[in-house]
Amino acid sequence: MLKRIITSIVAIFVLIPVLVFSHTWVFPLALSVVGLISLYELFKCMGVHKKPAIVIPLYIYGAIAPFLLRYNPLGDPMAFALISFMVGALYLIYLFSLIVWSHGKLQFNDALTVFAMAAYIIAALNSIIYVRDYGEGGKYLYLLIFIGAWITDSFAYFTGYLFGKHKLIEDVSPKKTIEGSIGGIVFCALAFVGFGLIVKHFAGTEANLIFLAISAVILSVISQIGDLIMSVVKRHYNIKDYGKIFPGHGGMLDRFDSILAVSLGLAVVCMFVTLTGIKLI
Repeated sequence: MLKRIITSIVAIFVLIPVLVFSHTWVFPLALSVVGLISLYELFKCMGVHKKPAIVIPLYIYGAIAPFLLRYNPLGDPMAFALISFMVGALYLIYLFSLIVWSHGKLQFNDALTVFAMAAYIIAALNSIIYVRDYGEGGKYLYLLIFIGAWITDSFAYFTGYLFGKHKLIEDVSPKKTIEGSIGGIVFCALAFVGFGLIVKHFAGTEANLIFLAISAVILSVISQIGDLIMSVVKRHYNIKDYGKIFPGHGGMLDRFDSILAVSLGLAVVCMFVTLTGIKLI
């Protein structure tokens, strides 16, 4: 427990400067590093980290994508999304060609899993950039990614520890309970509303507290699903942790599993807000 606490404190001190300078090149650089480490952990877990033909193109795109999104010369995130889709399609064709020429050494299911999981990680980390740069409110909204993931995770644990009696999905994550899941959702909603009130008071901007609460419920559920998804992958490949970069916590993917899911969810919420004219913050 002491090791986990010390690691968490160190991580917070590393994270704070990144958040303070989130409007600069420091932010995409940090996400680029997180992406590279996450991809390496994924590839090592799947046993393809020593196959350069498969992983090097993904490393390259994972490293440059956050910079391409922020400093997009086209100035339109949707244009970047279209380009990313085309790049993904080309890589998929390239991956299929590797399957054909590998003479059975690269299986179809394994190749598709590599593609799907790598695309998930890269898209999710880029979603953090998208939310951060989303209009005037982006400088506050992107913090909800971390708040939503960490509040849900922490209070699901404590609520489950104190009141948990009914298992959520025992064969995937034996310690998670229905009571813990509900506790994570409730406290995430409270945290979002509290954050909205703080921003409204200190920044003088409007905050749609009702929609923030609704978004919190949705994102908290997504956060827990993201956690379970990465747990399923670990169980499938029979590993305990993705890495050891965070003593007492595991690897980068062990710490960012919920954040990846929440970032994608909040990006979709921002798109919905754009279409409907509803304002979050």
